[in-house]
Amino acid sequence: MLYKLEIENFYSIRDPQVIDLTIAPNVPDVEGRYAEIFPGSDLRAPKVVSIYGANGSGKTTILKALQFLIMFARDSSQRTVPGFPCERFNDLGSRSRPIKLAIEMGGVMNLNRETMDRIEAGDEIEHGVYRYEVEIEVVEGNAQRVLSEALRQKPKGQGKWQRVFERDCEAKVKDSRSFSLTGFQHLLNTLRPNVSVLSSFGLFQHPTAMLFLETARKVMFQIGPTPSIQDQPIINFLGQAPEMLDQLNKELSRIDVGVEAMRFQETPNGLVPMFKHSGLHVEMPWILESHGTQSFIKMFPMLTLALAQGGLCIIDEFDASIHPLVLPELIGWFYDSENRNQLDAQLWFTCHSVSLLDDLTKEEIIICEKDRKGRTRAYSLMDVKVRRDENLYRKYLSGAYGGVPQIG
Repeated sequence: MLYKLEIENFYSIRDPQVIDLTIAPNVPDVEGRYAEIFPGSDLRAPKVVSIYGANGSGKTTILKALQFLIMFARDSSQRTVPGFPCERFNDLGSRSRPIKLAIEMGGVMNLNRETMDRIEAGDEIEHGVYRYEVEIEVVEGNAQRVLSEALRQKPKGQGKWQRVFERDCEAKVKDSRSFSLTGFQHLLNTLRPNVSVLSSFGLFQHPTAMLFLETARKVMFQIGPTPSIQDQPIINFLGQAPEMLDQLNKELSRIDVGVEAMRFQETPNGLVPMFKHSGLHVEMPWILESHGTQSFIKMFPMLTLALAQGGLCIIDEFDASIHPLVLPELIGWFYDSENRNQLDAQLWFTCHSVSLLDDLTKEEIIICEKDRKGRTRAYSLMDVKVRRDENLYRKYLSGAYGGVPQIG
């Protein structure tokens, strides 16, 4: 369970922003909205994290920071050009300030193959929290190289942070018992300045790096507009996953008025989804379906896989083309720990649908706002004085929490 995100000098975020979602033990949770950060932890985090704010306030930047950090750790060894796919804050004072990002989450301690074997054998395993952080050098406005990268753990969430590995600006790496460099020292000579230790070592089958990468692959993103040219990969995926298609059809018949079922038709140009509508004589092709139906279908595999794997699903503009009455149904899937979400998957999303605030608690809401110098500030509603019985919808629109457009 991810419970903390730290961002500095990244796109519209200039000054350090710390989003801490830890929930105290005395906060009631009658609907199962929160999950332990790790098994046995007194602290919890929300399974659903919503981000609200005016247009251009930096909501997507929060998700981009998560995306960048996860993809840097997981996929940066595949990058073939220098530099990094990110930007620093666009003012003169930030042209040579480092980009800093960090996340904290719960997990199994001392993760290695032996630990995994013990888990499979049913042994009791120690849990705690991890902290992964990256600092990137920026020179004359351009991100150049990794200044530091570290993965640390805190067993049972107590005491000081313990090193899993640490890397410095000269690509020197300190290891640990759970992340040994034995047999892999030669990789330090080829560790590129814009590639993570995890991704680089995982490429060469380092056993512990590969385990962490398996966890990182459970994080799925849908950020920014999805042009129609990106529809075909999702269509092909569903066409090869009959069980997921069955699940999708059950949900479509429940939440989409008129759609009875979707099937796939083979054509010379590949698979084409066809929709059976009640009352219509012939099936309708994908291109004639509503944007709302298409949006739901495109996010459905991500939601389903995250729930099945206990992963993290990150969606920008979650409410785009989705009816406001359907949104509570979708986030409710993550509250259903008995059936749909037995592994405590987590959903992060940006949203403009203020009516959804009636279905959320303050622990599940992040507010973004931007000042007149273009700097984004992000904070949880837990950091604001909010009564438990407050009407979040009305108070947000009144501007009491910030994050609303200033018109006029």
